Amino acid sequence: MHLFFHPHSVGKAFIATVLCVALLQVASAQVMSSANYKIQSDSVNTGGGRSTSTNYGLESTAGEIATGNSSSTNYQMRAGYQQMQEVFLSMSVPSPVTLSPSLGGLTGGISTGSTSLVVVTDSPAGYQITIRASSSPAMRSGVNTIADYVPSGAVPDFTFVNVPTDVHFAFSPEGTNLATRYKDNGAACGVGALDSAQRCWDGLSTTDRTIVNATAANQPAGATTTIRFQVGIGGSVAVPTGTYTATTTITALPL
Repeated sequence: MHLFFHPHSVGKAFIATVLCVALLQVASAQVMSSANYKIQSDSVNTGGGRSTSTNYGLESTAGEIATGNSSSTNYQMRAGYQQMQEVFLSMSVPSPVTLSPSLGGLTGGISTGSTSLVVVTDSPAGYQITIRASSSPAMRSGVNTIADYVPSGAVPDFTFVNVPTDVHFAFSPEGTNLATRYKDNGAACGVGALDSAQRCWDGLSTTDRTIVNATAANQPAGATTTIRFQVGIGGSVAVPTGTYTATTTITALPL
């Protein structure tokens, strides 16, 4: 994120995001299903099965024919029971973020922006989205930094708190299948099943924070997650002029 502060003038902010898709593989589909169950794949063979030890687990088949990989210009096929145990996962590239309104380095205020991404997967167990910052604090300009937002308790703050002596940078995810930490009950976060707009503000960390926990496939429509970013500058704080940059990494993992 690039944030410009100039005393007695205005600043603009931009978010720079690095995306990671943890797995992008060939799609599979169930061969039999009912209202309550799905059989993803079956096998006609002469042996094999699941074997385990203290440290390892092995799935095997014996006697299958015509197995292996084959491909053409437009398609790829993984034939055989064990071959096809793959999932497809894709994530769209979110647009850069410009925070608004512009902020003066001495006058303070609150500036916000957002970016969205779409995840599509056929993983029956769903997927997970995490976010982390490349540095702590996330926003910095040379030796000058803007502190990461620190909630007042163990869960995100339901409302963004900006007092006269504060300068901080926060984020808030919105969308379906939010992690429990970012759900709310209309008054507090970490409880309930709501996704109230522009609520549950948290601070970035260099450790991955899970923001989405989806428990089912969503192909072909996918699901959209919006991440809001916000900078608050208290009226009694002078922020040194400069270009403040924060980089976040968003990762999607099939489950």
